[in-house]
Amino acid sequence: MSKNMLTRILVAAVAIPAILWIVYQGGNWFLGMIFIFAAIAFGEFLYQEKIKLSSIIYWLAITTFVLLFLTVAGVITSDDPGRNASWVIIEIISFFLVSGMLLSMGKESPSELFARHSRLVWGLLYISLLYPTVYLVGKGVGQFHGGDSMLLLFGILWVGDTAAMQIGRIFGKTKLAPSVSPNKTVEGFFGGLVGAAVVAAILYYWKFSFMNVSDMFVIAIGCSIFGQLGDLVESMWKRSLDIKDSSGIIPGHGGVLDRFDSLLFAAPFMYAYLTLISQ
Repeated sequence: MSKNMLTRILVAAVAIPAILWIVYQGGNWFLGMIFIFAAIAFGEFLYQEKIKLSSIIYWLAITTFVLLFLTVAGVITSDDPGRNASWVIIEIISFFLVSGMLLSMGKESPSELFARHSRLVWGLLYISLLYPTVYLVGKGVGQFHGGDSMLLLFGILWVGDTAAMQIGRIFGKTKLAPSVSPNKTVEGFFGGLVGAAVVAAILYYWKFSFMNVSDMFVIAIGCSIFGQLGDLVESMWKRSLDIKDSSGIIPGHGGVLDRFDSLLFAAPFMYAYLTLISQ
């Protein structure tokens, strides 16, 4: 076993129980954890995009990130979804307009300035809108306990990722996304779906026997698809910058963006589906 693999296992052995403990504590514990993860992830993004700490754009982005996160999470606004959505739209448009005007006065070429603006808006939306949905799932949706829902979500992604990796290594022949992630295969992708289904079957009998079994498997398959393809989205961003990891903050695992990329795409799907079947 390599030193890097040993480090990954040791970090996971400590981090996973700690994360699950905080998940089941819920409330401000869970909100604080998700906010810290999101803040670190956004810091990684700004660093890799070479947005300088001394620039106005940096602090405009940070301020908008905080406002968007707290608005989507429902922390600083009312419980009215319509009112929250209105504030989210206002914050996004305001950032788009102000950041665009500021960057238009930059010294780089127009193509570089336009690319910088587009990437900055993408990163802000990616992190500020998706991380709060993780909190919304963990907060609880209808009759679905937040801690149990997060346990299901983590199980689908973690077991599915392991299954995809192992099946891909053994049977993988057809590349899934050769230009973005050369090691991922179609066979591994379907292996991830199988792993997710196994987790769904176990947790259905353990925690979710009150719900329709077909809904359980829709959640598992949907989260696995969104999670695996969401991982490719973050890889696409890293490839565009020619970097391997978003940072080295987690020993053996890279950065926060690297570890929770699939979670950011799977959580909105789960939240939307749980909301739908809870009505």
